Amino acid sequence: MENQPNQNNPKTPLSRAGGRYENGIVLLMALTFGCLFFDRLALNFLMPYVSKDLQLNNSQIGLLAGALSLAWAFSSFFSTAWAETNNKKKIVFIIAVFVFSICSFGSGLATSFVTLLLARLLMGLAEGPVIPLAQNFVERESSPHRLGINAGILQGMGSALFGSILAPVVLVQIAENVGWRNAFYIAGAPGLLLGLIAWVYVKKSTAESAQIKEMSTLNLSELLQYNNIKWGIPVACCVFGWWFATLPFISNYFVNTQGMSADEMGKTMGLLGVSGLFSSILVPGLSDKIGRKKVILFFCGVGACYPFAVYFLAGSGAHLPVMFLTYFMMGLIPLVAAVVPSEAVPDYLKAKAIGLITGVAEIVGGVLIPALAGLLSDAVDPSAFLWIAASLALAGLAFSTKLK
Repeated sequence: MENQPNQNNPKTPLSRAGGRYENGIVLLMALTFGCLFFDRLALNFLMPYVSKDLQLNNSQIGLLAGALSLAWAFSSFFSTAWAETNNKKKIVFIIAVFVFSICSFGSGLATSFVTLLLARLLMGLAEGPVIPLAQNFVERESSPHRLGINAGILQGMGSALFGSILAPVVLVQIAENVGWRNAFYIAGAPGLLLGLIAWVYVKKSTAESAQIKEMSTLNLSELLQYNNIKWGIPVACCVFGWWFATLPFISNYFVNTQGMSADEMGKTMGLLGVSGLFSSILVPGLSDKIGRKKVILFFCGVGACYPFAVYFLAGSGAHLPVMFLTYFMMGLIPLVAAVVPSEAVPDYLKAKAIGLITGVAEIVGGVLIPALAGLLSDAVDPSAFLWIAASLALAGLAFSTKLK
């Protein structure tokens, strides 16, 4: 996995010359990514309020995270594959942005576990194709030497800046002052504007499907012939699972087990978001310089230390700084979900490869892992989710040795 331009994806002179448009696409996709994660992660940060009002236990919290991820996973692959095959990527992207923005209101209207579960399922279906298509648009317009850092900017501004830094601070303050339901309503508004901007700004050439080799919508068997797809799937499952094993439970754990106030929890989650922002740019950028495999191996090892920092350093002066550093494994998400698959396959399979890896990783890492973590945290110990995360980081390290 040397840092070389993908021979399957030679950039056209227009793409290479369009630096301004390249930067514009990266910024627009990053902002859209940000709104999506702001909406998706809102429930995690509002969970202390929602779980109290709706009387939710850890198993139900894990199922809520899993339901959204399951819907997201199927929609991510099948909607993206359909859009690629039928040359409808732009229209699918724009409709999905509008729908997930509207769906954010559904979470605010929930009155029970069942209605909240339905709202999250609908949101997952709408959000599924947005990330693979956004990554595909960015990859299409990226200069070869900027692919890693552009994917990192997308992840950094998206899930880190909006989803992990602004969301916990802003949403907790809204919930404290005007209630958690209003926080969900406010979270859904910006996506509508970005959908309109994407409608006008994204060029036809950016979203146009490459010439397909066969009249097939899925190309599953062909995709699995590529080494970095075959082994990239379990690596992505472990990286996603490491993140999702902790994400639905960590705010509750900080408040109910480690005794943080709501304000302290919000600031701690915001600090982890800053770590996610830095890592999402620095880690993929580093991989542009020294290669993808070396970076994935190293930061899987770093991420295995994060649960130990959360558990053993609580209350000490080292708690926050060590959590900040070990959370840098989050920077692997754009690598394993977008860069590795897009570099592994020819043009006509790129969007499908991203959708496949994202979809499978969402099912395993975002559905099964949170459900298991919730059950064990209820049945064994409230910290059980942390040890699941540590195990997944080590498994990801082992699988990544098979990458080329």
